[in-house]
Amino acid sequence: MSRLAIILVLLTLPAITPAWASPGDEATAVAQKIVSGALSIVRDETLTLEQRRGQLQTIADETFDFGLMAKLALARTYKKLTPEQRTDFTLEFKRNLTLTYGSNLEGYSDEGLTIGNAREHKKGDVTVSSAVVGGKNDGASVDYRMRKVDGEWKVIDVIVEGISLIKNYRAQVQDIVRSKGADQLIAQLREKNNARDARRR
Repeated sequence: MSRLAIILVLLTLPAITPAWASPGDEATAVAQKIVSGALSIVRDETLTLEQRRGQLQTIADETFDFGLMAKLALARTYKKLTPEQRTDFTLEFKRNLTLTYGSNLEGYSDEGLTIGNAREHKKGDVTVSSAVVGGKNDGASVDYRMRKVDGEWKVIDVIVEGISLIKNYRAQVQDIVRSKGADQLIAQLREKNNARDARRR
């Protein structure tokens, strides 16, 4: 079996934790699987750029709850959007995260991520810490806030050097919605995504 085949098989297997594992243990196992799988892909020199991006997208689709993240980013504003606006925003929100963090991961071939401690929150969420090892970002913290959704742990926020992706988005999008409306927010995000996508090619 080729190295690529082994990686793909491992990515489809559930993270194994003992029956007595705490929520923190469970979330940590999933976070470790995400990080290990992503780094294996970016370091696999047999893959083309498009194959690498496709496999990273598969990991993201399976482990990030983009719908919930979009809802959290809009907060109370989410209820004011029409179903079509919610769908459009979620799509462009997902594209934006994929383009941003996919590009960041592509530059991690000489760096690593080590999983650290897990912090359990009162309402059931767990934040799993990690740190960059090596390269120009050595020591930088990248934490994952995770929530159990339909029996599976999903990433619902990424905190880089103490800055929450969701809170950062919330501050930006709410100002645009208040001043220009939801349609303009979606249009601006789509334009930004299209420009970034064009630069990647």
